[in-house]
Amino acid sequence: MAEAIARKDAAGEIEPSSAGLAPLGFVAEMTIKTLRRNGYPVEGLGSKPILREAWEAADIVINMSGRARELAFREYARVEDWDIEDPYGDPEKYQGTFEAIHRHVAELAEKLRRTAVMRSRRETQSEKSNR
Repeated sequence: MAEAIARKDAAGEIEPSSAGLAPLGFVAEMTIKTLRRNGYPVEGLGSKPILREAWEAADIVINMSGRARELAFREYARVEDWDIEDPYGDPEKYQGTFEAIHRHVAELAEKLRRTAVMRSRRETQSEKSNR
């Protein structure tokens, strides 16, 4: 869900790629239905493991496994834990999970926007002082 939400709502700030610690090998039908019901495209979504290349390319890794990042990853400096309930197996929980992920994606995108603005201001000030 997070990948689909970030693609649509935060494409300017986030280049999402989804992978799991214990992937199912398929995207659950209720995930697809929930995303479509909320107006999010599902094309290109998949269930796959975290590959070394993807790990190394990531600036930030979002952990929604329910396990603390220190326990789930050997390298965890770039990992941010999101406390998200896994709805798999309980159709009544999918919408709530969608809404929680949606909030977290929006918060992350805003944080990244603020960071980019601050970085840009520092660079501008640095350029002015070097003249």
